[in-house]
Amino acid sequence: MKLMRVGESGREKPALLDSTGKIRDLSAHVADIGGEAISPAGLARIAALDPQSLPELAPSRIGACVAGTGKFICIGLNFSDHAAETGATVPPEPIIFMKATSAIVGPNDNVIIPRGSEKTDWEVELGVVIGKTAKYVAEAEALDYVAGYCVSNDVSERAFQTERSGQWTKGKSCDTFGPVGPWLVTKDEIVDPQNLGMWLKVNGQTMQNGSSKTMVYGVAYLVSYLSQFMSLHPGDVISTGTPPGVGMGMKPPRFLKAGDVVELGIEGLGTQKQTFVADR
Repeated sequence: MKLMRVGESGREKPALLDSTGKIRDLSAHVADIGGEAISPAGLARIAALDPQSLPELAPSRIGACVAGTGKFICIGLNFSDHAAETGATVPPEPIIFMKATSAIVGPNDNVIIPRGSEKTDWEVELGVVIGKTAKYVAEAEALDYVAGYCVSNDVSERAFQTERSGQWTKGKSCDTFGPVGPWLVTKDEIVDPQNLGMWLKVNGQTMQNGSSKTMVYGVAYLVSYLSQFMSLHPGDVISTGTPPGVGMGMKPPRFLKAGDVVELGIEGLGTQKQTFVADR
């Protein structure tokens, strides 16, 4: 299934995309796309519905594909080819940092370049959405705790991230720096999350063209690993790292400015398109 949330910000309706591309209203059956609705039992109930029986919604703004995210966890330097382009060594364990949930926006919303920014960058990433509470989970069982997958743009301000001391979080958490969606694609539709094409363009020029197969630590490993340190809850999002082609890795580096348009997508998970605008 392709689950989504549509409508103006703060008033999104839960919906699904049917096989013909029509948006179907789920609000009579679930409160939102999050919490119990994306548990195994909740997804089974949605799957049992006849999409043709659901009211059709007119196309409108697409919101973030999951509601009630308590943790937005990101993994750094998790693609071997991306680590190479930045001159970094692949870490012996996953690098974990947090992105503030207040950064979450819809996949096609404008992204605001923060005041003082000179190094705003792009990163297409595979997002993993947790469907049931995971704590001390074995890797062999880890995918049982995944509701599905989505496209994530881990927008980053590199000077804030690496040049101003402290942790990476402040370069990752600016308002609008977390577009997710358009859909939460349930895991049954993704045969192998470690073999998905990933791409990103800036103003029509391809910058990233990679695959999740070059991830150092795969989805199952990451879910298991993170669950050793913290409980993962329904609606939590794990953004699993980016392939090569980020602005920081170019020679000379290239960063985003107001008016730039970024398009990105992942095989089977849909596409995003954002216009970058200056903060007022």
